[in-house]
Amino acid sequence: MNMSKEYKVVEKTDLLTADAYLKNRKKIRKDLLEFKKNRRLELGPYATFYFESFETMLGQIQEMLHIEKGGDEQLKDELAAYNPLVPKGNELVTTLMFEIDNPITRADFLGKVGGIEKKVYLKVGGESIKAIPETDVDRTSAEGKASSVQFLHFIFSEKQIKKFKDLSTEIIIGIDHNLYNHKEKVLDNIRGALIKDFN
Repeated sequence: MNMSKEYKVVEKTDLLTADAYLKNRKKIRKDLLEFKKNRRLELGPYATFYFESFETMLGQIQEMLHIEKGGDEQLKDELAAYNPLVPKGNELVTTLMFEIDNPITRADFLGKVGGIEKKVYLKVGGESIKAIPETDVDRTSAEGKASSVQFLHFIFSEKQIKKFKDLSTEIIIGIDHNLYNHKEKVLDNIRGALIKDFN
């Protein structure tokens, strides 16, 4: 068992050397893509949730080091940035992205939906769990412009985890902003992948 995975943090010892990563990068990225397939959920025309895990964060850190080649100095920053997004056993963590190809439409939309990160929820058998935005930086500017990337935590009680694991319980994910109001049932393939994030 990977001890740092058990402790819910990525450490230097989890990473491959630069050479080993380069040699195996194609396969590692292909495997990670496969792993992520059941951790992605689209909501409405623009929003996509990417549910994070130890594996996705390890892959992200490894790739950032490969691209930027910043060594140990960079590694410290990457670990500090990405470890808070590894689920800690009683939560789901997601990167919410608003993906709009047209730059004018994108700027217009993001300019109007400030605070949208506080309007995201999961309903577990009718019980609502509000998303808690990551506090590393303010994701809505003073002018009320939302960032296209949001990092969110859904914190569960023991009872809610039990319900989430019970496949007869309906799970809904939604955003209830007045300019972006959508909800969607979390399908069993996604739910099966996310159940593993609870210990």
